Formats: sequence, structure tokens, C-alpha cells
Amino acid sequence: MSQPKSVKWKNARFKMFSRARETSERKMRSPRTFLRRLGDSRLVSDRGNAGEASSVTVVLKKPQKSARKPKGDGHLRRGEILEAAEKIFIAEGYSGATIRKIADAVGVSSTALYMHFRDKDQILMEISNDAIERLLALNTQIAAQPVDPVARVRLMLEAYMTFALDNPNTYQLVFCSTGEHISQDKISDLLSLGDRCFEKFSEPVHQIAAQGRLRSGSAVEAAEVLWAGCHGLVSLLITKPSRGWSSSEGLMKVMLDGLLHGLVTD
Repeated sequence: MSQPKSVKWKNARFKMFSRARETSERKMRSPRTFLRRLGDSRLVSDRGNAGEASSVTVVLKKPQKSARKPKGDGHLRRGEILEAAEKIFIAEGYSGATIRKIADAVGVSSTALYMHFRDKDQILMEISNDAIERLLALNTQIAAQPVDPVARVRLMLEAYMTFALDNPNTYQLVFCSTGEHISQDKISDLLSLGDRCFEKFSEPVHQIAAQGRLRSGSAVEAAEVLWAGCHGLVSLLITKPSRGWSSSEGLMKVMLDGLLHGLVTD
């Protein structure tokens, strides 16, 4: 007695799926197929002589280590970020520098960098604040010395130029850029700090003027010219290093001798 067509169709489908399943299982039992499923592995085949069984060895690769740096002390990592940012700001310009580039240079993720600084404005502001605070501390220390005001002016200008040459990237960022990319509300505190530093430097210049020893101009004008002259020298030494300058120590001495002898009477 023949089977109904519906039963024949079901039996045919069952046989088709059974054959497909057996084929799949045979493939999975194949060592090479299994190894391909492993993905990150290497197949080493040891082929025997004729009539001998061959062996297959699986060598798993070691996991790749992350290029990211391990977590460190907060103040050390913060210093690394500032140092890297200085170089990138100089090389790429402020607009070309990005948080990603700074993070990559330090070896941390952008997310980790944001744990220290909210944006690149804050990074630049901290670099600038630190530089001016260091100069203010030097001026304050020199101002307390019981020496002639002309000697104090000379010591302050020497300290200023030495700082610039010892920290060329910082100096270029703080004293050779316009700062126009930072909004006025963010930069107001920095400008105030800069004014305090200049006022501390100007104090002995005002004392020289009060003694009637200035050859020309007011105390403010003399202080501005003294600063501008020294700034011009160190800026050229930093930005034109291949020019073949005389020694920086010799140039600093000639600059200070010329400025002070030209502005101050004996």
C-alpha cells in the first residue's frame, strides 16, 4: 500500500536534514576544521613516513599585551601629560593638538587623560600658570636680597633668561604665543598672575628711578624695555638654534651690560 504524498514529503525532508547533519559532524571531527574554529592558533603538522600515522599539534599564541601604560601615581602621570602636551603644542600648533594625540604620546587612553584634565585649554593654562609662578618665586627670592637695586634687576633678568633656555618649549608656549585661542574668562587669572610677576620685577626699577639714576624714560618704560630686550635674545636662541650663535652665557652678559649701562647712571 503506497504512503500518502504528505508522509513521503516528510520522510524525504528528514533524510535530507540527517545527511546534512552527518556531513557537518564529519567536518567538525576533522582536526584542521577544529583548528580553524580556534581562530588565534597555529597548526603544526608532523607528517610521518609512508604507512605511518601523522600527528597534529596545536600551538596557541600568547595574548598580545596592551601598549597602554599601567596606572601610576597621579602627580607623575600629570607631569607626563604636561610634558607631552608642550611638545605637541609646539609641533602641531594649538589648533592641531588634540587630546587623542597627547594621550597617545603619553601611552594612556583619552578617557584616562580626561581624569586629569577636562580639555586642552586646561592643560595649556596649567603649563602657563606653573611657568609664571616659578618666575614669580624667583623674583620674590631675589627681591629680598639686601643688594643694590641695579644688582637685583640684573639677577632677575639673568634668572628669567636662564629659565627660558632651560625650558624652551614652556617658554615658547607662555611668552611667544598670543593666547587668542583661549577665552578671556579663562585667561583672566593667568593675566593677573603675569601682572604680579612683572610688578615684582619692576620694584627695583622704580627704586632706581626714585634715586634719579634713570638716563631715559619712566620706570615702567625702563622695565618694559629691559624685559623686551631679554625676551628678544632668548626667543632667537630658542627658535633659531641652527644660526650658530655665540655662547648663551656670553650673549646674556653683553645684553645685560648694554641695557643697564645704557639706562642707568653710575
